[in-house]
Amino acid sequence: MKYQFIFILTILVTQSAYAQLGIGTATPHASAKLDVSSTSKGFLPPRMTDAQKTAITSPAAGLTLWCTNCGSTGEMQVYNGSSWTNMAGGAASPAFVCGSSTVTFTYNGASVTYGTVSSTGSKCWLDRNLGATQVATSTSDAASYGDLFQWGRGADGHQISTSTTTTSLSTTDAPGNALFIKVLSTNPPNDWRNPQNNNLWQGVNGLNNPCPFGFRLPTSTELIAERTSWTSNNAAGAFASTLKLSMTIGRNSNDDGFFGGQTYGYYNQSCNCTFGVQYCHSGNLSK
Repeated sequence: MKYQFIFILTILVTQSAYAQLGIGTATPHASAKLDVSSTSKGFLPPRMTDAQKTAITSPAAGLTLWCTNCGSTGEMQVYNGSSWTNMAGGAASPAFVCGSSTVTFTYNGASVTYGTVSSTGSKCWLDRNLGATQVATSTSDAASYGDLFQWGRGADGHQISTSTTTTSLSTTDAPGNALFIKVLSTNPPNDWRNPQNNNLWQGVNGLNNPCPFGFRLPTSTELIAERTSWTSNNAAGAFASTLKLSMTIGRNSNDDGFFGGQTYGYYNQSCNCTFGVQYCHSGNLSK
């Protein structure tokens, strides 16, 4: 009788365990078959490449995984019974191949699609400056100049060349308006923000990083590496490079005038980004 009682108890416990499972909690939610509870760790699904995902035989509807090379930075995907989709229900992104894959994102309130190019050190770049309507066709192609960012500001509309101006400096990292902030000699600290903050574009997670998700501004070292790989250290060499850099224009922050374009270009030369492998062009900056 003792062994029979133990046997019956074991069956009851087993049935209870199969009914619900709690990890990190002794009281899994009644609606959940599996309830994982934590305040310091997340759920980590299987990770695999697009090719490995495609090789799965007869995936079950609801099968979920992280595709490591889908899209520009990886993507959470689920099988809906007939095809793989992203977690929002749209078509799953294919494997990202720099040079042939495109990047679609919202910029200046509209959806835009840029190409990608691989350059020195096998780094992946967007194929044009932010705001440019096309890849440069010449060293002075105005359609390739792109928008005119003030140093460290986000893509809040101030970067459009026709934006109106103000002389009121911002006291926050995000001014909250689309005005180009003029910096007067009588209005220190010679920056759009008072006090200055030179750490707003650092890396993919930089507070005001204007690039699409997964991309960042290049560092000075990375731009120099590109320049030294050119066939000639001039406008012709810049345009002949994979990046197709044009001479661009800039916007003076003191008098709101424009410069460059036909004679020289003005690109980011001191953004201290330290991580990430994909870059957007960073021309047309006013500091």
